[in-house]
Amino acid sequence: MSSANAAPMATLTAPSAANGTLTGSLEQGADIRNSMAEPKRKLHGREFYNSIGSPKFILAPMVDQSEFAWRMLSRSFMPRDSSKDLLAYTPMLHARLFSDTPKFRHNHFQPLREPLSSPPPTASSSSQSGLYLDGNPTIDRPLFVQFCANDPDELLNAAKYVAPFCDAVDLNLGCPQGIARKGKYGAFLQEDQQLIYDLINKLHKELDVPVTAKLRILETREKTLEYAKNVISAGASIITIHGRTREMKGHKTGLADWKMIKWLREQIPKEVVMFANGNILGREDIDHCLGETGVDGVMSAEGNLYDPAIFATPPPIGQEGREYWRGRDGKGGYRMDAVFRRYMDILYRYVLEVPGPERKPLYLPSDPESDIIPKVEPGPKQENERKRGVLDVDSGDAPPKKKQKGEKKEKTQNPNFLAMQPHLFHLLRALVSKHHNVRDALAKCRSGDIVAFENVLQMVEVACKEGIKEYEATDGKSWEEELARDIRINAVPQSETKNGSDEIVDERYESSVETVKACKRPWWIVQPYVRPLPKEAYANGALTLGKKDKRKLEMEEKKEKKDSVIPKGHVEIETSAGKGEKVEVAKEGLVCG
Repeated sequence: MSSANAAPMATLTAPSAANGTLTGSLEQGADIRNSMAEPKRKLHGREFYNSIGSPKFILAPMVDQSEFAWRMLSRSFMPRDSSKDLLAYTPMLHARLFSDTPKFRHNHFQPLREPLSSPPPTASSSSQSGLYLDGNPTIDRPLFVQFCANDPDELLNAAKYVAPFCDAVDLNLGCPQGIARKGKYGAFLQEDQQLIYDLINKLHKELDVPVTAKLRILETREKTLEYAKNVISAGASIITIHGRTREMKGHKTGLADWKMIKWLREQIPKEVVMFANGNILGREDIDHCLGETGVDGVMSAEGNLYDPAIFATPPPIGQEGREYWRGRDGKGGYRMDAVFRRYMDILYRYVLEVPGPERKPLYLPSDPESDIIPKVEPGPKQENERKRGVLDVDSGDAPPKKKQKGEKKEKTQNPNFLAMQPHLFHLLRALVSKHHNVRDALAKCRSGDIVAFENVLQMVEVACKEGIKEYEATDGKSWEEELARDIRINAVPQSETKNGSDEIVDERYESSVETVKACKRPWWIVQPYVRPLPKEAYANGALTLGKKDKRKLEMEEKKEKKDSVIPKGHVEIETSAGKGEKVEVAKEGLVCG
């Protein structure tokens, strides 16, 4: 990997400007083993928060999407001296399945090279085994592990497995999905405040690490405050407030209520640590939320999926390097090919533990002209991994081949590989909407087929190079012309009164159009996705479109639904090893908080 691709803010997992390799190490010294073996005094509240570095940037728990590799990618954009500024959560885990089913545990949480044993490990016993990925103290901290549960004992049993490998255990009280209603967890515990108290208090009294909780607001300020006080009195060291109600999901999502969060912050004692969640599309939103609400930290979920560098400060003008791009208007962001490379490098180094392929430096207009992109070839170590079934190198530049008759290949269960395709469809959304060849190749990639993903990366690099070259050749006019053709940006917002009153009709629609304009970047730049305005926007007069533009917008929305391959979320059935019970489990793309 070329040092020319190093970012100006490289950290533990980013390419180092000094030697062109991923810095940091998984080798565990005696100091780490000793620190794990020594019992620590359990801290609480703000004392605990200060002990983990008082992080103000929070990577949200996301079903099958906040796994180790993605956390590492997000951490890689933080400056070396600010690594503790980013606190990350694991995906939500089902407490009963995690406690009862060894296979489920190993498929979702891998702190050691071997599966977690029963009974749960202790800090001293864990130090005898090789540390691996989740919660590794050298690279994946601070880390909170989130569970959904409705039984205090089941929650405690599950939490004991992860306690040696995390800083705290979080209780999900925010999942609004039907699966949570059926399973009686998440936001559907709101009506049983005593059970919520018992769940949190059980961990507060009997678990070695602190307990935290993430909850949604209720229909009134007063009820939400009473709810938050119950969670705090039960023993939660940190509470995260999602500024939406349980009903605000899907097409009813709407805006999170920062005013409610601010009011709660003012009512709750300052020694209680509070995070805010909702309305975060970019770094400027994080700073705005901190200022508006007075909370200690701000959590990002979907914003992080589209831009894993959302927590980072952009490099100064003139210090962009090869990873960051700025246009003539001063707006910019990290290049998709650069972020994609970082992601692959992390998978090679930490998950596969093999060297990544040698690659050319990312394109800059000032480089000597060359269109040659070397074909990815597996090295000796990669070939060994292929023989063990970890890498699939049979696909070459073509889409994955059909299985031969009688051929049977076991599907990988590694969460870091299973999450790759959904992550890349989020990350590359703007690019694949223009370059359908990239979209189609990515759609055909199999989980764990690293070489196939490398080939998609090469296609992305070619596309980004072409886009940047055209931008430079036309002095930015190519991008200006694309903006002029964007029907959403050119929709006409109106501020109309209703029935002669002073009431403004759907004022939020106007701000949504402005948000689209503010967030829009060239398609080779990672950027937030602002959801399309609902049809009601122009039905009630908040938007005025001509018949031609209205038909065009409707056609584009239909085409987007057809073209999109981003998982919409689904449910799978797992079997509890302890009771043989069939349990529905949320899978990638399903919002659970």
